[in-house]
Amino acid sequence: MGTVRPLLAVAAALLCCCCCYGRAAPDTVADSCDAIRDFVDAAFCASRLRSVPGAAAADRHGHLLMAADLAAASGASARDAAAAMARDAEGTGGGGGGPAARDALEACAILYGSASVPALRLMRGYAAARSWGAARALLPLTGQAGIGCDAALAGAGTAAAAARMAGANREFDQLSTMATALLNKVS
Repeated sequence: MGTVRPLLAVAAALLCCCCCYGRAAPDTVADSCDAIRDFVDAAFCASRLRSVPGAAAADRHGHLLMAADLAAASGASARDAAAAMARDAEGTGGGGGGPAARDALEACAILYGSASVPALRLMRGYAAARSWGAARALLPLTGQAGIGCDAALAGAGTAAAAARMAGANREFDQLSTMATALLNKVS
């Protein structure tokens, strides 16, 4: 009888721990993405955030910082692609597109590299410090590159270049909108 009580106490403690800690943790990624579903596709949001290590344990503020990082990386990649395509625009053989394509692609690279990407990086820093006013002041610049790049390419009549940049512009637009919407929810 003397060994039964300690064993029962251990079993009760284990049962209590399993009941208390066995519950599923809330899905913070789904909660953050659901909060901004009026602006961004929730499945896209969840997919992108879940690609970041630590997203499952982060709060909405953490998800904002992650979204800003994802958008800045996407914008930097689009900038590099546009710059490379601009260099090749007058090349022979691959349908370079000529001066109009080159100018439009250079405009894309400038919009990404001189406006949206730096603005997103600054916004992220201000948001990390919870300096909401400063972060919000950068919003007019953060999402302009994808929209401006699409317009530059459409105006130049360069369907081939527009088609090649369309995916990068769309990805950037969605990620920058995601960061903006999360900033609006957090601040």
